Amino acid sequence: MSNNFAQERKLLADLHTQLFEAGLVVWSGGNISQRVDGGFLIKPSGLMYSELTPESMVYCDFEGKVIDGNHAPSSDTAAHAYVYKNMPEVGGVVHTHSNYASAFAAVNEPIPCILTAIADEFGGDIPVGPFAEIGDDSIGKGIVSTLSGHRSKAVLMAQHGVFTIGKDAKSALKAAVMCEDVAKSAHLALGLGTPQRLPQEAIDRLFNRYQNVYGQ
Repeated sequence: MSNNFAQERKLLADLHTQLFEAGLVVWSGGNISQRVDGGFLIKPSGLMYSELTPESMVYCDFEGKVIDGNHAPSSDTAAHAYVYKNMPEVGGVVHTHSNYASAFAAVNEPIPCILTAIADEFGGDIPVGPFAEIGDDSIGKGIVSTLSGHRSKAVLMAQHGVFTIGKDAKSALKAAVMCEDVAKSAHLALGLGTPQRLPQEAIDRLFNRYQNVYGQ
């Protein structure tokens, strides 16, 4: 294994630890990738999170072919590659089967924008993408077709799970954490009554404030 992208490899290994500790994945499921020069780094297939090291991250080109690595890359590599090829603004991708968000995906329902936190991070409803099976770039095509021109950083792939995008892997991880958190709140709200979607003008104001004013 070469030392190329040593800092990025370490960061990606650390983010996988955060993904697991956030409770968004179990066993060896889920993955994060990070765009680098000439391709992207991604989690190896089937390794437990406790086994992951910076050196185990696999370097792939934008066709999903391994350039450098001692392990086979994630089974979702083709989907990540398609996103990077077709959404040049994306620098990181996360995939989870987190429970509450995946429940919405299971019934093909978007997460409605009924909370300010949803408006802040996602700019509206979190959409559902088409059903697609693992094995080729079909999932990637569904992600791109759903999120292109959309403010949401998350898509619920029908009867599958969650994919999030960001300017880098850390940003995509934040979106995955937020997606599961608001999915849980929405699920509880729907069990209590009929929550109302925020007015579009309020959603626009909240999204603009959070994205352009909030924080340091």
